[in-house]
Amino acid sequence: MQELTHERLVVVDSVLDLVGNTPILKLNALDTGKCDLFLKLESQNPGQSIKDRIAITMIERAEKDGLLKEGVRIIEATAGNTGIALALIASLKGYDITVVVPDKMSEGKIAHLRAMGADVIMARSDVAKGDPEYYQDVAERLATENGWFFVNQFSNEANVEAHYNSTGPEIWQQLEGNVDAVIIGVGSGGTITGIGRYLKEQNPNIEIILADPEGSVLEPLVNEGKTITAGSWLVEGIGEDFVPPITDLGVVSKAYYVSDKEAFTVARELLKKEGILAGSSTGTLLATALKWCNEQTEPKRVVTFACDHGSKYLNKMFNDYWMLDQGFIDRENHGDLRDLVARRHSTKEDFTLIESLPVIQAIKNMRLYDISQMAVLDSNGKVVGILDESDILLAVVKDANNFTKPVSEFMTTELSTISADSPIDALMPLFAEDKVAIVFDGDTYLGLITKIDLITHLRKQLAR
Repeated sequence: MQELTHERLVVVDSVLDLVGNTPILKLNALDTGKCDLFLKLESQNPGQSIKDRIAITMIERAEKDGLLKEGVRIIEATAGNTGIALALIASLKGYDITVVVPDKMSEGKIAHLRAMGADVIMARSDVAKGDPEYYQDVAERLATENGWFFVNQFSNEANVEAHYNSTGPEIWQQLEGNVDAVIIGVGSGGTITGIGRYLKEQNPNIEIILADPEGSVLEPLVNEGKTITAGSWLVEGIGEDFVPPITDLGVVSKAYYVSDKEAFTVARELLKKEGILAGSSTGTLLATALKWCNEQTEPKRVVTFACDHGSKYLNKMFNDYWMLDQGFIDRENHGDLRDLVARRHSTKEDFTLIESLPVIQAIKNMRLYDISQMAVLDSNGKVVGILDESDILLAVVKDANNFTKPVSEFMTTELSTISADSPIDALMPLFAEDKVAIVFDGDTYLGLITKIDLITHLRKQLAR
């Protein structure tokens, strides 16, 4: 273990002093071809993302220019991290803040924002810029109507300035000018523009590579000069349906598309192999970096970013069940109803109850695993009942003492079983009666199929 040096023992007066000067980690366990690949850990900023840099710069610039003063509310449209960063700065400086977010934003980020005192407004992500319900348009309208300060990171030159004056110089100094390529995504465009301009001023031969989620309009624009209609993607924080005004795509040498599945898989691999818990956009950047590195025929030194901390995504891409529901984890297909079972009993994916378990504990299990019905098994592992929320409600409304009684007294014992080789249409009569399908292969219990499981299956079929 490397001995701790005195230079690393720092005492600061404010959280604001912790923004920037993030370390760079050389990756060792991933296949980087002939390249040395470095990860700048922006997740170690106090707000846990690279957006801390622009938040403090944009707010202090607005204060300097007289646009932001005591009593004025801040408002911003953001996929999350900029909002968290702005909420952090606002709380330290005494400003109220409203954050308008797209409806695909993770629950963890929303909880983080609210915990910091921000007012959160949810807007639609399925409409394009210019639509009155688009999140940026909502923020701009509210700012105009109420006299609030609209940060507008997408047009704010202080966004570019933050990276030109801090992130770019840090990379140059940390790697002593020995860098051949930097892989960056575009959300607002400030990162790629600021870093790209600074590094190319130091060495015009440095390549700036754009990492873009599939569905974004930027990759075809960079590589082919082609304008497309934006699709949809689940990666948060990068990818756009328009070119943000501050974005200088002239610094970009090449762009790569990365699918959601690839991004999430690579981010999970980064955690397993390198011990770095980073967010979904990091997966997109890292997947791009690995592609670019493996195309090189000569040794190169490459930098990309852990843009934010992965703790915000524990209920999404680091959750195996969410990944399964999205179709991002491959598992054996059988071509029958067992493919609709979201939590397979044979692989211990499901959550079951034992018949002697007290009702109060069953409630805790349902809340913990976010499910509304569970199979009840006897001591031999045989399914003897189904317990759902309505069973519990009827029990405890009748008598509060029922909380302590075993689930066997209140479970449904009239079981609606169905064979795995039955057609999908056979599920509908059960669902029409508000029942859950208990799937068997012969005498072997496979799991449950609910209405939402069927809906998820049909959605996946449509996506194909």
